[in-house]
Amino acid sequence: MITTERADDVLVVTLDRPDRRNALTPSGLDALEAAVTDADTPVVYLQGAGDAFCAGADLNVVADLDDPQEFAAHGQVVARAIEDGEPVVVAGIDGPARGGGVELALACDLRVGTPDASFAETGVELGLFGAWGGTARLPRVVGEGEAMDIALSGRVVDAEAALRMGLLSRITADPRAVADEIAANDHGALAVLKRRLRDGAGTTEQERREADAFADLHAAADFDRT
Repeated sequence: MITTERADDVLVVTLDRPDRRNALTPSGLDALEAAVTDADTPVVYLQGAGDAFCAGADLNVVADLDDPQEFAAHGQVVARAIEDGEPVVVAGIDGPARGGGVELALACDLRVGTPDASFAETGVELGLFGAWGGTARLPRVVGEGEAMDIALSGRVVDAEAALRMGLLSRITADPRAVADEIAANDHGALAVLKRRLRDGAGTTEQERREADAFADLHAAADFDRT
């Protein structure tokens, strides 16, 4: 269900269940968490096999859940592993992201889509909603008004609309190239920048941590003036 391949400084992680539009089961969530947590590359590129990014949770699993709260918490743990881990995680979205697939994409540091990328929180149609951290991350990314519209309507957001609201960072024919572009930068700086940009501390404390991190990087920098 999850495959990995290292390509230089990028670990390519593929949600590889195209017959189910890469929908995730509990074992798939575990495998995804392990792939990201164990990555020894500065950048992870997360993609879906076939014509979809991820349909979210496998509805066959959801229908038979004995403990829905535990399942929601399981997905939240995986999303936090993506968000809090050291590697920069780039989601390459070529096709639909739905429900939990949107939530996993929101946990990534960048979301880069092709013109075929689209997003929708379709759970509301079934009397549910995505519970892998989406109600926290979606408003942070697109603003409360857009988040309310997306969540309550279940409408499909195409690539251009997603770019305008910040749900996509870029639209390109080759999202993977963005992962390579990022990985070409200094690896230590990438890790520090991710931590600082993800820092939820108040401004004064964040500025102090920023200055400390800059000093640490400066001490290790190689200033080649030739």
